[in-house]
Amino acid sequence: MIYVDADACPVKAEVERVGTRHKVQMFVVSNGGIRPSLNPLVETVVVPDGPDVADMWIADRAGPGDIVITGDIPLAARCIEGGAQVLKHNGEPLTQANIGNVLATRDLMADMRAADPFRQGGGKPFGKADRSHFLDALEHALRASQRG
Repeated sequence: MIYVDADACPVKAEVERVGTRHKVQMFVVSNGGIRPSLNPLVETVVVPDGPDVADMWIADRAGPGDIVITGDIPLAARCIEGGAQVLKHNGEPLTQANIGNVLATRDLMADMRAADPFRQGGGKPFGKADRSHFLDALEHALRASQRG
């Protein structure tokens, strides 16, 4: 199965296209505002408003053999702990080997932003290369998952 943390996810259409080709059940999870897909392999899950409700829904279900698409690092850590594969929107895999450093960097950046309220910036814009890299990474993850 594929679980998509759909709030602010720029690759929902790509997940659906690749997941459909592989005939994999997909769950698109959000607090609302997402247009449901007519694809029978895609289930749109709308969770109640609240902090991390969508994350908890995904983390409670994702496990070995599943793929989670998210940019949320704490959610990624919980899913990895449960045995799922995790991909960021740009195709970067989050794994047991790198999640500790990614969490530490996230916390460091949060501390730096808190210390300097005038700090500007954010991540780089999502581009064609990111979309292409994501498609390749998802294809690879699905094949690996299907091999067992």
